This record gives sequence, structure tokens and C-alpha cells, in this order.
Amino acid sequence: MGIVLAVIIFSFIVFFHELGHFLLAKKNGIDVQEFAIGMGPTLYACEYKGTRYAVHALPIGGFCAMGEDDEATDSPGNFNNKSVWARISVIAAGPVFNFILAFVFAAVLIGMVGYDRPVAGSVEEGYPAEEAGIQQGDTIVKMGDKRVHVFQEISMYNQFHQGEEVEITYRRDGREKTALLQPKKDEEAGYYWLGITSEGYTKANILTAMQYGVYEVKYWIDVTLGSLKMLVTGRVGMDQMSGPVGIVDLVGTTYEESKSYGIFVVVVELMNLAILLTANLGVMNLLPLPALDGGRLVFLFVEAVRKKRVPPEKEGYVHLVGIMLLMALMVFVMYNDIRRIFF
Repeated sequence: MGIVLAVIIFSFIVFFHELGHFLLAKKNGIDVQEFAIGMGPTLYACEYKGTRYAVHALPIGGFCAMGEDDEATDSPGNFNNKSVWARISVIAAGPVFNFILAFVFAAVLIGMVGYDRPVAGSVEEGYPAEEAGIQQGDTIVKMGDKRVHVFQEISMYNQFHQGEEVEITYRRDGREKTALLQPKKDEEAGYYWLGITSEGYTKANILTAMQYGVYEVKYWIDVTLGSLKMLVTGRVGMDQMSGPVGIVDLVGTTYEESKSYGIFVVVVELMNLAILLTANLGVMNLLPLPALDGGRLVFLFVEAVRKKRVPPEKEGYVHLVGIMLLMALMVFVMYNDIRRIFF
């Protein structure tokens, strides 16, 4: 069941990403040769108004083929014959649609379970928050230079800044105060704590569901960027990265652990995962790396500034190298996932 759910979730997220490219291409009068979900052998295909729609056997991606690499055609509908800003909008649409999907999921989820305000539900005795004078009911407004909107951001900041002193701004009775906290290590858990716990979830209406839906997406984007920073700086190893196999295992584990609590809990947990995955995909695709949407955007922005396109053959070489490196990374990550799960 975990495999089926993982395929459904991942395929829908990829579909929505490619749908962004597709819709903006159509809006800009760009010919789309093929709109496909999955890779490998074709399971189903049909043609409608000049576009081939296909589903492939391996649910590990998808594509919207617009003739980006076709330099020989003079067709006005060819991708490369459109203005640079039209092309930028088409390439950027995929990641943007990922963030839109994450927002929709988050707003629905918050409407179902409520939102977690950054309010101290309790302050643990003997920990820095209590010693600094923070009390139950205080609203955490800022940690360091980062604004706080949901309680998860407090936990995230502490996780990414383990053991680091932090200045906290909090609100009590309409007045803002600041406190300097030095996290205290729990020797048994091996983790540094501030000593602030959540007050729990507050019921949402339509407006607060939408408002906190935005905050929820921002939180997961920050988590992704923070994790990438830790990866680049060596604070976490490459062996901790996860790919499609790891996602299937995570979805399966989540389903097995939550199904005994009923369908509502299963839906909530899977929606949380879907928000994480689609926000993560949006961020990763915007990274300025060859072969990714972000890498293509770099070349397009250079073209916008220079008023002249980068030679297609040179851009093609860069993206080819990027694809090769990405494939090598996928093999490495898949090996890690298999080794971690089965051995």
C-alpha cells in the first residue's frame, strides 16, 4: 500500500509541476510536442491538437517537451522563437506551481486540524526560557533575525542552530520584550533545548487557513534551504540524502504507523508529506544548477541582460554535463536508500 500511495502522491506533484510549464507554454502560443508523466516505456499515449499526452512506466519524473533544443525550425510557435520573458515565465511556472500546490494542501490541512501559533503553551523548569523570564502565553515574535509565524519555526531554528545563543523577541500584553537564551543540553537526548512547548492547535476559519497556509509553505521552504546549507557546509553528510526509494519507504512507514488511528490521521499525515515534497521539489528546481529549471533560468536572465542569447551549443553542453551529474547523484542516493532500508 505504501508503494501505491507514494506513486500517487509523487506522480500528482510531478504532474502539477509539468502542468505549470504546459499552461504557460500554451498561454504564450508555444507548441508543445509532448506532455508526459513518468519515464521509460510508454503505458498510454494519445494525441490532441498537436500535443502527445503520455504516461510512462517509471513514476520518477515527467516532462513537457516544447522544442527547446530544436534550432532548425522557423515556426512562430517554437519555444526559442518567443521573447525571453515569455520563456522565463514558462520555465519558472513549474516551481511556482509546486508552491501553489503546497499552499492549497497547507490551507486544506490547516482547515482540518488548525494552526500552531508561536505561543508558549508551557515553559519548562530549569531551562533557558524560564530563566530568561518567558512565561506561558507569551508569543514568540522573532528568533535572531528571523520572524516567527508558526511554532514549528521555533523548533526549526533551534534544530539548525544547536547550542548557539539566540536573542528572542516575544510579546506579552501587547508589549514586546527581548531575552538572550543559551540552549541547555539534554545529556540523555543529546540535544539542546530552549524549554518552550507549544500550546497546541487553534481552530482555523477560511481566512486564517489561507494566512497560515502561506506561513506553512514558507516554513517548509526554509527547512529545505536550511537542510541544503547544512549539506553544503558539511554539517550533514551526503549519505543522509534520500531519493524515490526513500520517499516510498517514508510514505509506507507513515501509512503503517498512522492507519491504526483511522483514515483522518492517515490523510493528515500524508498531506503533511505532500506539502514537504512539493515545496522541496519547487526549491530544488529553482537551484541555479545545469539541467534544472533554475539552471535554464540563469541562461535566460543572462540573455535578458545581454540582449543576446548564449550560443545554444554551449548551453547544451552545460546542461548535458548537469544531466550526467544528476544521474550519478540519483544512482548514489538510490544506493544509499537501499542500503539504509534493507541492510
